[in-house]
Amino acid sequence: MHHRTVEELMTRGVIRARPDTPFKDLVRLLEENGVTAVPVVDELDRPMGVVSEADLLRKSADQADPSGRTPLPHLEAWERAKAEGARAEELMSAPAVCARPEWTVVEAARLMETQHVKRLPVVDEVDRLLGIVSRGDLLRIFLRRDEGIREEITGDLLRRTLGLDQRDVTAEVREGRVTLAGTVECKSLIPVIEQLCRGVDGVVSVSGDLAYRKDDSEGSPIGA
Repeated sequence: MHHRTVEELMTRGVIRARPDTPFKDLVRLLEENGVTAVPVVDELDRPMGVVSEADLLRKSADQADPSGRTPLPHLEAWERAKAEGARAEELMSAPAVCARPEWTVVEAARLMETQHVKRLPVVDEVDRLLGIVSRGDLLRIFLRRDEGIREEITGDLLRRTLGLDQRDVTAEVREGRVTLAGTVECKSLIPVIEQLCRGVDGVVSVSGDLAYRKDDSEGSPIGA
């Protein structure tokens, strides 16, 4: 199976900021380029952190409400330091959480989830910036055509990887939802097939009612 990599999905030609980029220039960078965040890089083009709209909005949140209707929010010391920052190095979220170009969508998505970030700078073997990958970029695999998904499951997975005859198991795909049908030799093969199908890029769900000729599960009666 071919899994699309971060390198295939990432955005190249990334808009960058420097540690000494002033607050207003950061706002201008986001506005003029239609992005919601920019990586902050050092003199060797290595990501130090990321400045996002959320980081910059702390400046506004820390201002008194002229109407008096909204009290000032309680900020931790580090949040207040950011709110009072004037340059990228003072405002950015650091250190930068980065991905490698050879990573799969699953690896990148898991890192985003565990680190609670919406985007990952992509770096090479010496940590220089190559691109940036966002949640939206990763979701593009779900725009894959149903026919391409079906061909990969029936051809690459069921036939070549598992050696199943096309008359034994079939797969129908609609809007990324895979429905399996047919009969396999052993019961233990069913969860293997389903798990492999879930790992195909673009698959939303896997269902079906595969039958089996032999129950080889643990504890099954001898001769069953």
